[in-house]
Amino acid sequence: MRTAERTFPALDLFRLAAVLLVVMNHTSPLADVSAMADFWLTRVLARAAVPFFFMTTGYFLARNHWAGAGRQLKKLCLLYGVCVLLYLPVNFYAGSFTSPADVLRKLLVDGTFYHLWYFPATILGILIARRLSRFGLRAALPAAALLYLIGLGGDSYYGLVSQIPPLRAVYNGIFTLCGYTRNGLFFAPLFLLLGAAGKRWSRRISLVGLLFSLTAMSAEGLWLHSLGVQRHDSMYLLLPLCMVFLFSLLLGGNRGECRNARAFSAVLYVIHPLCIVLVRGAAKVLGLGEMLIENSVLHLIAVLALSALLSAPCLLRERKKPSPIARAWREVDLAALGHNAQVLRNTLAPGTELMAVVKAEAYGHGGAVTARALQKTGVRAFAVACLAEGIALRKAGVRGMILILGYTAPEEASLLTRWHLTQTVADIDHGRALAAQGRRVHVHLALDTGMHRLGIPAEHREEIREMFRLPNLVVDGVFSHLCVSNSLEAGDVAYTQEQLTLFYDTVAWLRAAGYDPGKVHIQASYGIWNLPKQPCAYVRAGIALYGVRSDDAPVQRNLDLRPVLSLRARVASVRTLSAGESAGYGRAFRAERETQLAVVTIGYADGLPRDLPQRGGQVLIQGRRCPMVGRMCMDQLLVDVSDLPEVAPGDTVTIIGRDGGQVIRAEEQAACCGTITNELLSQLGSRLSIE
Repeated sequence: MRTAERTFPALDLFRLAAVLLVVMNHTSPLADVSAMADFWLTRVLARAAVPFFFMTTGYFLARNHWAGAGRQLKKLCLLYGVCVLLYLPVNFYAGSFTSPADVLRKLLVDGTFYHLWYFPATILGILIARRLSRFGLRAALPAAALLYLIGLGGDSYYGLVSQIPPLRAVYNGIFTLCGYTRNGLFFAPLFLLLGAAGKRWSRRISLVGLLFSLTAMSAEGLWLHSLGVQRHDSMYLLLPLCMVFLFSLLLGGNRGECRNARAFSAVLYVIHPLCIVLVRGAAKVLGLGEMLIENSVLHLIAVLALSALLSAPCLLRERKKPSPIARAWREVDLAALGHNAQVLRNTLAPGTELMAVVKAEAYGHGGAVTARALQKTGVRAFAVACLAEGIALRKAGVRGMILILGYTAPEEASLLTRWHLTQTVADIDHGRALAAQGRRVHVHLALDTGMHRLGIPAEHREEIREMFRLPNLVVDGVFSHLCVSNSLEAGDVAYTQEQLTLFYDTVAWLRAAGYDPGKVHIQASYGIWNLPKQPCAYVRAGIALYGVRSDDAPVQRNLDLRPVLSLRARVASVRTLSAGESAGYGRAFRAERETQLAVVTIGYADGLPRDLPQRGGQVLIQGRRCPMVGRMCMDQLLVDVSDLPEVAPGDTVTIIGRDGGQVIRAEEQAACCGTITNELLSQLGSRLSIE
């Protein structure tokens, strides 16, 4: 994949800053300088670290509608188990376990070492947050906020709350079950759900909000400290607000990821308390206690240095890169994709959003790759052809509305609900069958305005009315499809207008009858090229997003769209044929003169039309056009390179795309075979890697 967009993995990089704050919290680096400054650094500012970890976890889990929560919980349990074993010798040395009940409480709630509370808190927090999220964030967030307020009374505000005898009794009961209210019940769910919400404001608003909320939280912390009422000063009333602004600022600047930073920060978090023990032990043995223990700044430096040294192997991990000698591959230019999305947006009426059609692996461009890239540009609605494609996008972390344009068996309604997918109602019987499953299914109602494919005929208004009355069906939108919007012939233009009139008349009737049609949409790519702006909620952009047209037929509006995909392969071998010799299956090619043939590593099993060589297909090698010859094989094709004697094995061959000053467009290759680019591109095979 190629992209001109600069990457800055703000979320992953801030993990390093957050871990640094945690280490500072456990080493008190400013204790020798100023007790008040150290309190603010370690007991106020540093309290943002763990909530950030929770919010990041919630954010990424919610991108997949919590579908990956099970896998995340397994990883956390495994890592926690390793950490328990790692710190077990230290626990026994320190005599940390006083009774079986104490062991159980620490293992399940408090953590078996002081920093390991994070793991059971995250595990329990995910279980609670996932359950609450099923009621929607509007209900889940207040519930989690209530738990947080309860926890607040057992933390920073305990000295005030405990003056009320009934409340003191309640908290004393809580503290028999857990050492602190900073745990997976009272603390973690709110921040997990705030991360799941992923609230994002402008950089200016986020920065100003962060400064004001951090200042206010600092004042809150210092005030409580002056009163001496904290039991465990880690929960503040203004901490959630501060974290929302901080997370918004980070999300706004987040571009890409840094797995090495992620792994490094995780290991650093786990091992730094062990490094504290080692540094202090070594200092006592070497007689350096005054320098490495009593000097708080040097103590921090020593702990960080040792922790970083032990965590450094994480930085040596290499990410898998596309093979520089790949057999055949697709190049997807994400910068061009983002450019096309913006160009299309600029053509839309105010209030109309782009719905990205990413069916058939985004027309051969890679469904997950393109959807995630478009999501970063602000696209919040996607369309696919079938249930499997929708689930695949969710598993890839695609958020927003995903509309299945094709048929889904009513028996699979549970999967629609589980993966938060929106289903098209194919006809009246399909709608009734979906409703009969007893599942709450979100749907868009397809209206047949003249294509006679899917949808309830727009004239059958009683059937349409019934869809809005059926239990379990939630009609979120109404749409139709224009069957000849790609044509500028007078008869086709008139037919398109008839479809538009019928569609809008039906929508108007629904509103007059007291039914909300929800999101209305009728334009696809050629509707953008050939029609004026339509008063709809969405425009379904498919082939246009990828910078190509179905064919070279004229359109009403030319747009500055850039091809996103290039298709390339390699020369495997070069053969010389004498005049009269043949090559390939059926001896379909016969040399009329001495001929050099290049064997190219791509064939019809990769999705190319088998008859492309017989129909005039060409490729680019070293910036020059060369004709395909003979019959295409399953995995190879032959190219006449007689005019390029310098061609050698390993040379790059361009089937679609640019090489030097020459370009072969997808429209050109499709036209050779008498088809459209939609078919050509969507047939590109899965063994073609995406780079």
